[in-house]
Amino acid sequence: QGQLVESGGGLVQAGGSLRLSCVASGRIGTITLMGWYRQPPGKQRESVATITSRGDTNYADSVKGRFTISRDNAKKTVYLQMNSLKPEDTAIYYCYAVLDGRGSWGQGTQVTVSS
Repeated sequence: QGQLVESGGGLVQAGGSLRLSCVASGRIGTITLMGWYRQPPGKQRESVATITSRGDTNYADSVKGRFTISRDNAKKTVYLQMNSLKPEDTAIYYCYAVLDGRGSWGQGTQVTVSS
């Protein structure tokens, strides 16, 4: 059974950049959809960006032009490059992936953007 482990969160000033990574490990056959979600303080979890195994991407309107999702299928890794960060991007960021047909979540990584 596979699991997802995120890294790369932290504290950054507004206008700065961070890169999140998420590695799928364990006994995994196929990985189809991969993506990033976030949960701001006191709010519900929301989709940030997704990417299919073919490389088709989808972004939330609030991050278009600032965030870029990518994946390395050989490394079973998905990335989220976050530029021009804003205080409203502060949230716990969760990696999501469909591993062998089952949706799986990472443990989350905190991103805090100071003004």
